[in-house]
Amino acid sequence: MWALLLIPAAIVIFLAVLILRACAFKPKAQPETDTETIEFDKEKAAQALCELVKCKTVSYRDPSLEDDAEFEKLIALLPSLYPNVNRVCEFTRLPDRGLLFRFRGKSDSAPAVMMAHYDVVPVNEDLWDVPAFDAIVKDGCIWGRGTLDTKVTFSSILFAADHLISEGFVPENDIYFAFSGGEEVNGMGAARIVDYFEEKGIEPAFVIDEGGAVVENVFPGVKAPCGLIGIAEKGMMDVKYTVKSQGGHASAPKPGAPIDRLASACRRMIENPFKLKLTAPAAEMFDTLGRYSTFVYKIIFSNIKLFLTVLDMICKSGGGEMNALMRTTVAFTQAQGSSATNVIPPEASLVSNIRLNPADDMESALEYIKKTVDDERVEVTCMHGMNPSRISRTDCEGWDKVASAVASTWKGCIVAPYLMVQCSDSRHWGRISDRVYRFSAMDLSSEERATIHGNNEKIRLDALARSNEFYIRLMKKC
Repeated sequence: MWALLLIPAAIVIFLAVLILRACAFKPKAQPETDTETIEFDKEKAAQALCELVKCKTVSYRDPSLEDDAEFEKLIALLPSLYPNVNRVCEFTRLPDRGLLFRFRGKSDSAPAVMMAHYDVVPVNEDLWDVPAFDAIVKDGCIWGRGTLDTKVTFSSILFAADHLISEGFVPENDIYFAFSGGEEVNGMGAARIVDYFEEKGIEPAFVIDEGGAVVENVFPGVKAPCGLIGIAEKGMMDVKYTVKSQGGHASAPKPGAPIDRLASACRRMIENPFKLKLTAPAAEMFDTLGRYSTFVYKIIFSNIKLFLTVLDMICKSGGGEMNALMRTTVAFTQAQGSSATNVIPPEASLVSNIRLNPADDMESALEYIKKTVDDERVEVTCMHGMNPSRISRTDCEGWDKVASAVASTWKGCIVAPYLMVQCSDSRHWGRISDRVYRFSAMDLSSEERATIHGNNEKIRLDALARSNEFYIRLMKKC
């Protein structure tokens, strides 16, 4: 009898604890902001970016398709576009299109590294409203491939330095500008720059590369803009599924033909996704942004370990960025079978692109895939890949400087760590630093983000201005 009476009391106590924890789940202190007004020539900054966009620095996995003259054209433009940088900063060219500038400070003890890449992905111009490399300015935007990814940051870094040098500014510590010309094809330019730092014994105070941005409507129950700074990035692996047979005429198909088996393998992977795993970057993001959410979500995020099952259901049903944040994802991207419509293929294959949660690695993911497919006739192989990056710290001066520059440029945004679901050159820096941050200095809508690698890529002029302002503020903190 007493036991039965204790059950409702226990439930009441449990609910009360959840509610009390949610009530105490209040926003943490946000980064310090400076009140200085940043003035610079916005028109000149836009013109510089336009000139870079006009260079067709398209990278391909097959180097024979690349136009090396376009890459050299861009490099040759830099002294005229950023004359003060050319005059003051030391310039070193490294293998695989690596470019390194050193802006000497009063000390070399705690140098900062600011990164970007100047290669871009190919374009299908027939699907664009304007020519992709003419850098046309219309509707308050610069249109062109690379305006977002990442000639905007390439130009903003150099323009910010050029502007500051013109004012007589000398940083407290050295600042390095590190650029690669093959990021889109996993080129080795950035790795060569890290090699250089290792050989010289240079340890960065922090590194900043592309990644998060200032975005809205990306977190449940939060309406304020969020300045998301990546503290890690997922790994990537391409997996091939192959089935071989004797082939045959399609008029008399036998059970278990290659494409039949591959279809089953595909279905099993989609119906049995990788398990949800809460990693440090996601946990820090939930702990920061969840405090600004609605009360119902506060109950979930203040008791996150109790509600992982609920969160798993939300992620699975919604898919997209939240789901990618929480688990290793599988996207089937390529298929190959018979060369004729009436022939059973003697060999057929599928390819899936795997994005690895920091709790997984290539070996464990491949093991899970083989176990899930559960068909000895389906050969599962890793084509190529890379493990997740090192997770960076948020309890250090490097994080504080980057976070403060974000908060100072985009007043009122909530600054939070997050896990970058794409890959970038910044992963190479994990061998020498645990203070590597991923932030694309722009405020972007979901529609604008969708044009990255897509059609009609463009950047608003006001967003470009804030990108320049961000790097000016950040350099002043170095």
